[in-house]
Amino acid sequence: MNYPDDLRSTVEHAASRLLPMSDEDAARRPAPGKWSPKEVIGHLIDSAANNHQRFVRAGYQDHLVFMGYEQDGWVTRQRYQEEPWRQLVELWRAYNLHIAHLMEALPEEERLRPRERHNLHEIAWQLLPADQPATLDYFMRDYVGHMKHHLRTLVPLEG
Repeated sequence: MNYPDDLRSTVEHAASRLLPMSDEDAARRPAPGKWSPKEVIGHLIDSAANNHQRFVRAGYQDHLVFMGYEQDGWVTRQRYQEEPWRQLVELWRAYNLHIAHLMEALPEEERLRPRERHNLHEIAWQLLPADQPATLDYFMRDYVGHMKHHLRTLVPLEG
């Protein structure tokens, strides 16, 4: 289980590259219909919020079935374009450092226990077939992969 360390190092590396960006640059959309860096980080905050509670709840249920959320709607509703860049990056950084702590705090038997019922074929970044058992471990690794996918649009990452 090295994904909590991967999450921490990715977050720290990306934050050090993101924080110097000006508020104006962070609000610039690369193309019509594409998210600005502010909106990308906002989306990753939303992802952290949704997945944080999913990871905690997974310990109290015998399945991995969770509500999805309308990603574009969340980004629009929260008007991330209007938020100060530094504040967004610091919130994203702190939230994910806490999630890395949570990942380590969850007992191994909880993380590795196969769950027949899940909806990771609908809500995961790398979809898992509905007829294949899922683990919380898979879902947490997927979370880190999803984050890195979005961060690569903003900063160079290793691995």
